[in-house]
Amino acid sequence: MSAHDQARWLIDTAHSADPTLADNGRPAELVYADRVEAWVARLVPDASPALLLAARCQHLERWMTPRATFPDGKVGYLNWRRSLYVKQADRAKELLLEAGVSAAEADEVRTWVSKTGLKTNPGTQALEDAAVLVFLENEIAGFAAQHADYPREKFVDILRKTWRKLSPGAQQAALGLDLPPAIADLVREALA
Repeated sequence: MSAHDQARWLIDTAHSADPTLADNGRPAELVYADRVEAWVARLVPDASPALLLAARCQHLERWMTPRATFPDGKVGYLNWRRSLYVKQADRAKELLLEAGVSAAEADEVRTWVSKTGLKTNPGTQALEDAAVLVFLENEIAGFAAQHADYPREKFVDILRKTWRKLSPGAQQAALGLDLPPAIADLVREALA
């Protein structure tokens, strides 16, 4: 087994501990990792093995740090997210090194997963693009239902900010998604 294959096995073993199950009965983190990796592969057809491993680490052991462990509100949310970036990046590097992946590749994966260099580092941007596309394709309807108390303007603002995070290629991919009609209307309004 190659070092990259061993790293993938270690990453997926970590994902398998997620107590939350997806609709298909698999650990939710495994399903999410598959989706992010698939989007990275579509957006970056010549993606390196390290970039594909980084894609699988986007939410690595996220379930271990629930959102409720940080204060409510925007500041609490942003602090939670920043802490996750660091934890996930450090854990990804640890697993890659354990698998025998080179220190240089493990450091690169750590950079991408930590969201360092967003908009300037192609690997970091590819992960962000894939994460946003997974959100739009699979999670936005659930997010909208969970936040049904939000006024329409807040949803439009969230979508506008999310859109700005995407690269031009990912924006084109997002425009091709088959979104629920109510969500598609919000996206059109956000882009107007």
